[in-house]
Amino acid sequence: MPLDRRDVESALAKKGFTPKEGDHSFFTYHTQAGQKTSVWTKTSHGSGYKTLGDTLVSEMAKQCGLTNGQFRQLIKCPLTRERLEQILTENGRIF
Repeated sequence: MPLDRRDVESALAKKGFTPKEGDHSFFTYHTQAGQKTSVWTKTSHGSGYKTLGDTLVSEMAKQCGLTNGQFRQLIKCPLTRERLEQILTENGRIF
């Protein structure tokens, strides 16, 4: 199921991902304690990317160190920031 790019970007920002604009929007995760991490993803600005298809959503999930289902939960909001940090810690993505 495709996701709206604006919804994805908004949800990422609410869950601790800091945007950096360029030819793409890069989002880097900062922990609740303010520590910058190596967890990141990006979205494209092009008009062809107003919705993000399953393949692109899966790639974004991998970039973030999450399963496709976990990433979708992150965007739809059942996955809290606290649980996100727990998953990333368990997966060795943050320390």
